[in-house]
Amino acid sequence: MSIETRLRTGDEDAGDGMPAARRRSSGTVPPSSAHGTASDTATAAGLALPRGEAALWDGLSRALLLGLLILAALTFLSYGISTDEEVQHIYGKKLLSYYTSFFQDRSAFHFKDLAYYGGLFDLVTAVIVPFSPFEEYETRHLLCALVGVLGIAGTWRYTRLLAGPRAGFIAAALLSLSGVYYGAMFNNTKDVPFAAGMVWTLYFATRILKQLPRPSRSAVLKFGLVLGLTLAIRVGGVLAGFYLAVAMALHFALVTRQEGHRWALVDARGAFLSLWPAIPVAYAIMAVFWPWVVQRPLRNPLEALRVVSHFPIDIQTLFMGELVHSNDPPALYLPVYLAVKLPEAVVIGVAAALVLAGIWLARGGWRRTGAFTLVRYTPLALAGFLPILLFILMRPSVYNGIRHFLFLVPPFVVMAAIAADRLWTLSQRGGRALGQGFAAAMTVVAVVYAWQLGAMHPNQYVYYNQFVGGVRGADGKFELDYWGNSLHEALQELIEYVERENDGRPPPRQYTLTVCGNTLAVRFELPPWLRLVNGIEPDWRKADFFLAFTQVKRCPSLLDGHPILEIAADDVPLSIVKDRRPPKADVPTE
Repeated sequence: MSIETRLRTGDEDAGDGMPAARRRSSGTVPPSSAHGTASDTATAAGLALPRGEAALWDGLSRALLLGLLILAALTFLSYGISTDEEVQHIYGKKLLSYYTSFFQDRSAFHFKDLAYYGGLFDLVTAVIVPFSPFEEYETRHLLCALVGVLGIAGTWRYTRLLAGPRAGFIAAALLSLSGVYYGAMFNNTKDVPFAAGMVWTLYFATRILKQLPRPSRSAVLKFGLVLGLTLAIRVGGVLAGFYLAVAMALHFALVTRQEGHRWALVDARGAFLSLWPAIPVAYAIMAVFWPWVVQRPLRNPLEALRVVSHFPIDIQTLFMGELVHSNDPPALYLPVYLAVKLPEAVVIGVAAALVLAGIWLARGGWRRTGAFTLVRYTPLALAGFLPILLFILMRPSVYNGIRHFLFLVPPFVVMAAIAADRLWTLSQRGGRALGQGFAAAMTVVAVVYAWQLGAMHPNQYVYYNQFVGGVRGADGKFELDYWGNSLHEALQELIEYVERENDGRPPPRQYTLTVCGNTLAVRFELPPWLRLVNGIEPDWRKADFFLAFTQVKRCPSLLDGHPILEIAADDVPLSIVKDRRPPKADVPTE
């Protein structure tokens, strides 16, 4: 008896990665399905959606992605420059210079600590900026937003592959409505691309698992391509390869149990021969966008992994009302931040997914043909929980909440979406009214989340769920506007305020501005009549206007003045503007 790969159907969702002979003998896959003529698409419940309904959910998912692209194009100018963007943009220019100088300019390899990170996003941006109709940082924000939408698309495709079109739509909608991800999409140019890359590696890894023991060349090469791009952002992308390796080991352990060692070895050999091209493809792609690694091909990637896992930085970060050191975080720092930063629906959905998985295991699902389901879901489980376990055990340097662990958000959204799809199916079994009630409840939740994010625009990334009392409850306990994103909006309102004093025209004199916070967020937006005087003694103490963000508690009280503007989220001030001009100034009242 030989172990065959799943029969090619042209449908990426067909097959389950289990031995074909066993699938047929157990009756889990009807002959029509094996030959690609089934008219239904599987759901998380193991049932099937009619083809028309599957097409409807796919259409809704594509419409959602199109809507997100349009929304991103309309709003990307509203977001400020983050504190890390300047050095990252310089790094990209230095990488470009490395190539345009024919490998003579090696300054990128010695620029701060950036050599330990891949330059994919920064190098691509450096190439695009000269041809972009927008300013350099505006171009970065638009490109980052597009990559963020690509990550949502990957979450949709990955969930669809595991649980069907309806679950895929739920996942795409949940991630789009997660402030921690959507708000970061526009100016977190390191963590958002990495999160997008990781979810796409999970997708192609699962396609490979569903095609074992001889995955298609297309799936293998695409996995290598995406893995290389992800590694070209952060060396932590190597985790994706580990997830696939563990899942494959489980697969061949199950084959050994069912068919014996002989066939397991035959299949393992065939899988290895099919998969090996992914390795040079991944390394070559990584090397193009991260040329530092090829200076010492084996040592440098390991050195990067060592450094970034225990980054030599010690700053204070807020956790549960206390300032803790970034290089010695509490073991519960990451789990707690995830519990309060993810939307309630995602947290509850993950809990429900664990319960449903526990019930399936307790009922012996793994002993039957469904044992190979474990293989498909192994990368998802590892992607969600292994980094948390490693964090608790190793306690690497961390700050700014879950910013460095944003790649955990899509896997958790996938789990929550699959659980929601399963519960929806169970409710439908209880009657049409119950199923419609469940759908209505999910719709209400989605509308509430959309309203919340709209009200917080463009500061959605400071979102906290109601488990901690929203942004109000998190104020003073957890990190809020650590990027200083709100300073951009505050500056725009200050400009409008002063020009209103002058009947909509620029003022006849030049004013000065002192900023306590991320000056990069305002430096490129200053009109000719407003001059930044930070660090210029004694001018900064005599500035006409004072702009401060509240992330650093001493900032708002650093200089006195009459408060005129406030940027807030959920009634929590993120930035304030003070007018420090003499009282005789003609200040309009509104």
